[in-house]
Amino acid sequence: MSVLGAGAPLALNLSAIGAAAAQTASDYKALVCVFLYGGNDAFNTVLATDATSWQNYVAVRKQAPDPIALLAPGTAKSSSGAAGSPARLGGVLPISPRNAQGRSFALHPVLGEMQRLFTTDRRVAIVANVGTLAMPTSKAQYKLASHPKPPKLFSHNDQQSIWQAFEPEGAANGWGGHLADLFASANSRSMFSAVSIGLSAPWLSGVSTRPYQIGSAGTIRYPVDTNGSIYNSAEVGDTLIRLATTNATGHVLAGDMAATARRSVDAEAALRSVLRPAGEAPWGTPASSYSQLNDALLKYVNPLTGASDSNPLARQLQAVARMIQASGSLGLRRQVFFVGIGGFDTHNEQNANHAKLMAQLADGLSYFDTVLGSLGVRDKVTTFTATDFGRTFTSNGDGTDHGWGSHQFVMGGAVRGGDIYGDFPVLAAKNKADNHFDGSPDQLLNGVLLPSISVDQYGATLARWFGIGDSTLPDIFPNLARFDASTRNLGFMV
Repeated sequence: MSVLGAGAPLALNLSAIGAAAAQTASDYKALVCVFLYGGNDAFNTVLATDATSWQNYVAVRKQAPDPIALLAPGTAKSSSGAAGSPARLGGVLPISPRNAQGRSFALHPVLGEMQRLFTTDRRVAIVANVGTLAMPTSKAQYKLASHPKPPKLFSHNDQQSIWQAFEPEGAANGWGGHLADLFASANSRSMFSAVSIGLSAPWLSGVSTRPYQIGSAGTIRYPVDTNGSIYNSAEVGDTLIRLATTNATGHVLAGDMAATARRSVDAEAALRSVLRPAGEAPWGTPASSYSQLNDALLKYVNPLTGASDSNPLARQLQAVARMIQASGSLGLRRQVFFVGIGGFDTHNEQNANHAKLMAQLADGLSYFDTVLGSLGVRDKVTTFTATDFGRTFTSNGDGTDHGWGSHQFVMGGAVRGGDIYGDFPVLAAKNKADNHFDGSPDQLLNGVLLPSISVDQYGATLARWFGIGDSTLPDIFPNLARFDASTRNLGFMV
């Protein structure tokens, strides 16, 4: 059974509810989705370190030839360990959630900035065991063929699409785009309501909203120079723009192409005058010959080499920060942004690959938090992670395989940070005879997490902060009505 349910009438009633929602948008707010492509390993990102959980974690993840079990809190780093190995990284980093649920927790050893943002600054929250769900599902219900489940579980492209748009690969409209639809009339230049940084994502597409894409360095100019010329000829430049933006044949497809070209030209022209250069503070380091790739603010310490390398996530978030700074000049009240990094499909060499990705994530989010603080808009911007799915609890020798539930980070000044939301899963010992985990209500074959929180609940909590009324949320999140009303707001936003 498909997860598409009660949301089917959305396209029909969107225009009616959109006008009502837009009337309340007198302030500015932005949602920033950070997508971790490939399926992030939740078990090595946020760890339960109470005695029973830790014992079972180490026992399951110590499999040869390259054990992926991280080391206990307080374990010193060993310079003789292989690059990216648990020994080289040292112990996991303790965190102190306000509601510890009688347990203790820690983060991956390279997530030091996330530890600070969670424990000290309280601008990061953790939402435990989130995943695609058609309705609340127990372990016993999961085994029933009659119980509704998301289609095409464990498939990268399909689960990415369901996370973003509640339908398998090929979905046209995502819930970020629907949020932009509802507030389009509040934005003077609605073409900038939904912005992607160098990526194509269904999350940004709405019924009336079309995503606008810029590069990490900024706007993407139609192929003319800053003077509108080609080969130093303004006439050639003018002719190219005219031909590209005119439907000379009257064909429907040609008309769509011309309209897209006109939108691109107009958008670039509008941004050119208000988007401040990348080499300016607070998001860049001013220099006489600025190079974004060489900007120290956009670099992270690579845990594999110890070198300072360019951080692709920080570069994307720099572009987001520049767009947010320009929002007032563009007359924008609501925006949604999409950024992402790949490489999380860690079937092998997980120790090294995951450490590098965690370092990029922590550095990128910390950079973005600092910039937003300098701009004075931390409470107006909420950043959240999403991913295809989690990984298996079991190791395949040096990596993990496709899972389901995964833990997510939410960051911002309006986040009730410093806590873990949702029931953190029980981590059981593996059955001796097979790869089942009968001792846990939360773990399936190979220790895969059965989600306890749906993407609908996660997204609805964010959308509610964004300004969507409770009565409208089920129109955007098609499975939300199947969850008890008391659980639809997860409580991690003010």
